[in-house]
Amino acid sequence: MNSRKLLSETRRTFPATKVHCQQPSRILIVDVTSPSWTNTCSVLSEALENTLCLACSLTGPCRVPLLSLYVVQNQQECLLPFTQVRENFARIQACVSELRSLPREGCFPQGGNGVVQAVQDGLQQFKQYSRHTAGGGSTNSSVEITILTSQSSKEMVNQLEKKLRDVDLVSLRRIQVIEVLKRDFLEPEDVEQCMPAEEPSSSDIAILGMDIDVQTIEDNVISLEMLFKTWLHDYGTEREHLHLLLPSGGFSHATAPKTTLMCLKCDLQERLLDPALLSGAVDGTVRAVDLNSPCQMAAWPATVLYKLRVVKALKYEGVCESVLYGLPFIIKPTSCWQLDWDELEINQHSFHALCHSLLKRKWMLLAKREPQNTSPNWNIVVHSYYVIVPSDSATLLVKAVAIRELLLPSTFTPLLAEHHESVHGPIESALNSLEVEVAYNPLHLKSNLYKYLKGMLYKPLHRQQAQPRDQRPERHQPKQHQSRAKAMVAPLPMAASPVQAFRPAAVRRDSCEHSLLPKEYDEFLQ
Repeated sequence: MNSRKLLSETRRTFPATKVHCQQPSRILIVDVTSPSWTNTCSVLSEALENTLCLACSLTGPCRVPLLSLYVVQNQQECLLPFTQVRENFARIQACVSELRSLPREGCFPQGGNGVVQAVQDGLQQFKQYSRHTAGGGSTNSSVEITILTSQSSKEMVNQLEKKLRDVDLVSLRRIQVIEVLKRDFLEPEDVEQCMPAEEPSSSDIAILGMDIDVQTIEDNVISLEMLFKTWLHDYGTEREHLHLLLPSGGFSHATAPKTTLMCLKCDLQERLLDPALLSGAVDGTVRAVDLNSPCQMAAWPATVLYKLRVVKALKYEGVCESVLYGLPFIIKPTSCWQLDWDELEINQHSFHALCHSLLKRKWMLLAKREPQNTSPNWNIVVHSYYVIVPSDSATLLVKAVAIRELLLPSTFTPLLAEHHESVHGPIESALNSLEVEVAYNPLHLKSNLYKYLKGMLYKPLHRQQAQPRDQRPERHQPKQHQSRAKAMVAPLPMAASPVQAFRPAAVRRDSCEHSLLPKEYDEFLQ
């Protein structure tokens, strides 16, 4: 996937507004005048439904607070006014079904200002929604717009630039213009080439006073799904997530004062979703990540500033993967807007230099997590340790490493020098029959998780298990109390997470609370 980002200089002086929820609301605009809408319709609907079933199932702070969906035909049409994503999957699924039922290619002429009108209408609706929810403590102050089109992205940007000059864009954080390209069916080995780029290239061009991210993407389910999954990342830039503390240069390891440290300011990013966040009941009775736990970190929500102090360097081949545990996190140079641009630039260059040096030396870093707060002397601080692994990209990987107290004794029987041909032959034959892949690609494996989550989210009340007679409410009990009873949902049966069975890739890596819409807003929409 090719992409480029157009950055505005005015973004550098974004005002320091304090909001409860850092995740932006979402407006998705789909241009159905595409000549290839026949194919794009089905893959887009499936990708969108898959991503939103994840967003509805994840516990913790809502990652996609509000969603609105527009389609552009002869004119724009709002299929889904701003809706809180969590606990509204049935409504979202009905909207996706309506999207699937739209007429196919050849029914609508291309061109016109339908997309620009949809942008203007979406911004106006967001302003109306924000105004009506302000009294109830609205958690959203910004919105991002994603435009899916087969038209030239350059022409689309020109239209937006001309038509939106006089529009109030205070609440608009970013516009994504996604040019969907029609390609023949891709084989699994070609899928990687069409995935969204982790870090698009950028050039400093001021347009409209906000970011316009222009990308091209293949019209297949996986590419669109990975695009929509970027919505699940943490978009808060109020502060950095992690301070990586290194010994200051100019001293030998024996004479350097312990207080002389160099600090790299970094952000944490999830590599994969924690399956534990999907394994509980829909009412949120799942084990939440304990931010005070000394043995784990969490990239979501980013409410804690972690400090990792590097204590040693480790040879790349000297770390046994059996002592690594927990979810891996990606470390990147911070993009916190509160830092001075010179400081951000120096920090980024220092981070890249660290990555280069670690790769050249074939080193990992062993780091100790510093305590969050200064505790009284009588409190015992439990230290956790992590290994930091370089890659050939401008990122580092961090994983928790076992300590003495957690390690169990293990006996490793040495391999026999010789073995009988009667057992060696069948084993060799079995291995020779296996298909060999150069590298593991998780996109090749499906677990039916999407189907399971959709079934759990859309399960009507009458399909729930009947209660035993002695547990049923009395007939004279008011109906409103009966309707509040929640059926218990069985835990999600999942196979062992790939990060729980430690893999070589883990080390040697190549690379809002739900509230109903206000009555006034419903009347406004009608």
